[in-house]
Amino acid sequence: MVEIITDSICDLPSQLTEQPGITVIPLNILFGKEFYRDGIDLTTEEFYRRQSEGVVIPVTSAPTPSTFAEAYDRLAEATDEILVITISSELSATYKAAVVAIGLMKKRCRVEVVDSRWAISAEGLIVVTAAKAVRAGANLDEVVAVVQRSIRRVDMRATFDTLEYLKRGGRIGAASVLLGSVLNVNPIITIRNGIIHPAGRERSRAKAIDYLCNFAMSYSHIEEMAIEDATTPGDAEELAERLSAKFPKERIYRCKTSPVIGTNTGPHVLVLSLIGDR
Repeated sequence: MVEIITDSICDLPSQLTEQPGITVIPLNILFGKEFYRDGIDLTTEEFYRRQSEGVVIPVTSAPTPSTFAEAYDRLAEATDEILVITISSELSATYKAAVVAIGLMKKRCRVEVVDSRWAISAEGLIVVTAAKAVRAGANLDEVVAVVQRSIRRVDMRATFDTLEYLKRGGRIGAASVLLGSVLNVNPIITIRNGIIHPAGRERSRAKAIDYLCNFAMSYSHIEEMAIEDATTPGDAEELAERLSAKFPKERIYRCKTSPVIGTNTGPHVLVLSLIGDR
C-alpha cells in the first residue's frame, strides 16, 4: 500500500493526519534562539500569544533533507511505494528538501515527490484525495494521477486584516499591489502557479466573509471543502453555517492554521479551500 507524506502546512485536522498511511513532516519555527517544530512543540494559541507580544519576530525554515530521509527509511520497512506532497516550491524549500532526501536513503523504496503548487488547506485537500485513492486500492502511479488532477481543480481564498506579516516574511508575491492601497482594508489572496496573488479587497470583515461565501457559491459542483481559522472560530462557524445550503456542513473539514502560516498572516486569517467545478 502507498504511504503518503506531507508537511505541516497542509493544516488538516489531526483526526485525518493521524490516520495510518499519512505522515506529516513539520516545518520549523524560531523565536530568536528558541527552536520549535510546527504543530508539535508549539500550540497555535501559544504561538499567537508570543507573536502578539512582539518581543521577538518569529522566522520559519523548511525541514532538512535528513528529516525526510529518516521518514522514507522508516516507511520503507512496510512499503515499497511512497508519495510525498509538499507546499508550493515557490513558497518554501520543503519540496527541494524532499527531493534531495531520496539520495540519502539507506533502504530501497520508490519515492515520488509532487509539488502541490498550493499551501494550507488547499494543499490539505489534495492530500485528502490521495488518501482516498490509496484506500480504494490505487497504486502509486494511479495516486499520482489523482493528485495531479486535484492540483488543477483545487482553489482557495484567504482573508485577514493586514498584509504586513506577508511583507515582513518576503512571501507576499503579486499581492504586493494591495499594499498601502486603502486604510483598514481586508485583503483577499489566492495562489496562482505556486505564488501568492491578490484576489480582492473588502472594507470590512463582514464583507470579506461575504466574499468567501460567494466564492464557494460560484461553484456548480463541490467535492471537498475546508474552512480554517487561527483565532476566530466564530467567523469560521458563521461561514460554515452559511455554506451548509451548498455543501453538507458535517463534511466540511475544520482546520486551524499552523504557527508557520501564522508568521505570514497574523492571527485573523480565515481560509476557504475547495475542490470542484465552476
